[in-house]
Amino acid sequence: MGLRVRKSIQICKGVRLNFGTTGASISFGTKGLRHTIHTSGRRTTSVGIPGTGISYVKTHGTKKKQAGVKPLQGRQAGYADDGNNAAKLEEYNNLVESLRSIHKTCDDPVNWEALKNSSEPFAPGTIGPRQAAALQELNAYKPGLFERLSSGNKKKELEKAVEQAAAEDAEEYENWKKLVALADRVLQGDLDAYLDVIDQMNPLGDLIDFGSDFEIGADNAGAIEVEFKAKIDSIVPQYTLSLTKTGKLSQREMTKTAYFELVQDFVCSCSIRIARDIFALLPVKTVVVHAVDSRINNQTGRREEVTILSVLFERDIMDGLNFEHIDPSAAMNNFLHNMKFQKTAGMMPVDRVENY
Repeated sequence: MGLRVRKSIQICKGVRLNFGTTGASISFGTKGLRHTIHTSGRRTTSVGIPGTGISYVKTHGTKKKQAGVKPLQGRQAGYADDGNNAAKLEEYNNLVESLRSIHKTCDDPVNWEALKNSSEPFAPGTIGPRQAAALQELNAYKPGLFERLSSGNKKKELEKAVEQAAAEDAEEYENWKKLVALADRVLQGDLDAYLDVIDQMNPLGDLIDFGSDFEIGADNAGAIEVEFKAKIDSIVPQYTLSLTKTGKLSQREMTKTAYFELVQDFVCSCSIRIARDIFALLPVKTVVVHAVDSRINNQTGRREEVTILSVLFERDIMDGLNFEHIDPSAAMNNFLHNMKFQKTAGMMPVDRVENY
């Protein structure tokens, strides 16, 4: 922990962009208290002194990524003929299918109402379940002759176990109180509670395997805004694979139409998955997802990030979808969204959905 000077600019409602030596990241939270999820997995929580540019910062260690699909590098994939051609073709087909199916799974939902109303582990002032079990074992212990003649180490171990069990019971009770209090704050729409939940649960962390960055923000308790940086060039393959009659692996350039359709499905599938994960984690009514891509600006010759999809997901509508059978691109028509797709040019820049 320590004091540091930070620079940040507001880029959209409820979202601030922070600059650092290793890259850019996004802060989430209320004035003076923000949470940052960096692209490297490092997370920081900062309590600022308004108007000074100084903040007290706590850095959290990176969390291990959840196991997930690890796509091949679209431009760099190469295949040597080593006799495993059928397996390589299956791997490629699984990759293509996974890019269109990211939305089919999501995190388990959190029932904050049930957590708020959960029963206490045991009544205050009484013996907890762990201590009770340890006491039962201690009271049932009958030392043998050798134990009575010795220093009685076994009995001392059991007595120590009773003390340890009592401490564990006390810790469990305190954790229960904290969880109930957190659930109450979440249900009341406390943005700081949202921050705590996001810090602990790390939503979208498993989607990092798809080479994408996520920036999370909130301006009110009813909506979460997520910016999704789709690293399309490194994730979506621009080639097709097939086996020849002799069993050799044939790699060909994918048609532009097929490639752009795969990109569209990938971006839309990720957007749906993001919304599903946020809805599962927090009791918000809407999730707004902005998908951005890095494009060359023909006027400057430099890469710039442009929005290629902006969609407002509503919980009630999401709850009525069958995610196993929807087409991710077609599913956008269920929601207010901005998307411009051309078969020969792909996803074009669009304005962001606003006033939600």
